[in-house]
Amino acid sequence: MEFSLVISLGVIAILLVLSAFFSGSETALTAASRPLIHELERKGNRRAGLVNMLRQDKERLIGAILLGNNLVNILASVLATSILIGLFGEAGVIYATVAMTLLVVIFAEVLPKTYAIQNATRMSLAVAPLVRRIVIVLSPVVVILQMFVRIVLRLFGIDISADQGMTMTAEELHGAIALHTGEGPGIGHERAMLHSILELADVEVGEIMVHRKDVVMLDADENPEALVERVVKSPYTRLPLWRDKPENIIGVLHAKAVLQAVHDRAPDGAAPNLLRLAAKPWFIPESTSLLHQLQAFRQRREHFALVVDEYGALMGIVTLEDILEEIVGDIADEHDVTAPGVQIERDGSAIVEGTFTIRDLNRRFDWRLPDEDAATIAGLLLHEAREIPTVGQVFVFHDFRFEVLHRTRNQITSIRVTPPREEPGPG
Repeated sequence: MEFSLVISLGVIAILLVLSAFFSGSETALTAASRPLIHELERKGNRRAGLVNMLRQDKERLIGAILLGNNLVNILASVLATSILIGLFGEAGVIYATVAMTLLVVIFAEVLPKTYAIQNATRMSLAVAPLVRRIVIVLSPVVVILQMFVRIVLRLFGIDISADQGMTMTAEELHGAIALHTGEGPGIGHERAMLHSILELADVEVGEIMVHRKDVVMLDADENPEALVERVVKSPYTRLPLWRDKPENIIGVLHAKAVLQAVHDRAPDGAAPNLLRLAAKPWFIPESTSLLHQLQAFRQRREHFALVVDEYGALMGIVTLEDILEEIVGDIADEHDVTAPGVQIERDGSAIVEGTFTIRDLNRRFDWRLPDEDAATIAGLLLHEAREIPTVGQVFVFHDFRFEVLHRTRNQITSIRVTPPREEPGPG
């Protein structure tokens, strides 16, 4: 009797170890970092490839693990109940229930799953070969169970697909980026860059373009010597040429081409013909997404485009640098004109130029101002106010306080923006 009792207790211990293996494997294989496992497989890690293969049919994977886990748990409970009934009679049922509940919860659930959560990637790689064999062995039973489950769910009007939820959505990527934390000073900037990359397809060039009133353009009929002088003194590399009226762009002049022409000018010293040097203008609609325009810049090997609206009217310009700045932030060189646009006050408010973009404000201060209906802070104020405000008027939108400081004709040029105060935490 004592020998058989020892054997039974040993079998129960083995079954609890198997239960712990199933519980930990389930947690590890579902919690392991998908991007990290994918990168390991790309580098040639065969076990990482097994993990990805198991995840491709997650329903079958979970079904096999749960089937195996329940089999060993039920068998362990039956053996324990049989032993304790033999020792204590009918009261053994209560003793077996209490004892097996504690053993299963502590040693076969909480302990292995806690370890698996903390070491998900490492454990998933370790258990993948054995779990794959278990899935193959239990697949016939799992397939039958899956069919039965689908039939039952359909009776309640629920339809599921095998690949549902298997792909990482843009929302998941945004959430993963938001969780990217650390102690380095550049972590916030890294998060902003990653968010900006994901948003390239949702942002239109009309939201980031340089408005035509701020574009430096040249009159093609101006004196050639004066044009050359303006090109040399300009901080910009590419300058649009217009004729008759500023909206009629006939070419784009590159400063390097002008300088080369000046260097190679005729012996008589005559000024070069700038019209011959000008490149053909490239017009794009303002609704073009930044992702599409970035690809177009690469394909055409150009860095400069003119933005027009649906009626063909010139709206402004967009450059490759403008798109890159949407990702990495402002890129300034020794020739750029400094225009900070934002001044932080001691009371926490910010004096912002009206043309400053909402996206840049959100990126710089981690604000959540909406940018769907307006690109600039002045545009947002006009959209929300539904009127052209006067100097000194104060508005409160989206929990932010807006005070108009300066206005030139109908254009708001300066706004004081006060963000909502953070509520103090409990205690």
